[in-house]
Amino acid sequence: MNNRLADLRKQKGLTQEELADALEVSRQTISSIENGRYNPSIILAFKIARFFSTNVEQVFIWEE
Repeated sequence: MNNRLADLRKQKGLTQEELADALEVSRQTISSIENGRYNPSIILAFKIARFFSTNVEQVFIWEE
């Protein structure tokens, strides 16, 4: 699954650490999601989408 997390984060001028603090996860979690090494839980995916005032499909791109 691809994602736009790094782009969205950079558009808001946030570091990985700042985003991690806002979402109550580790910086390593944010890094792993951005690099495609980790797919977040559905709850975290919704928290991320809500943080960026968008929907899950705008952050995470499912490719079959």
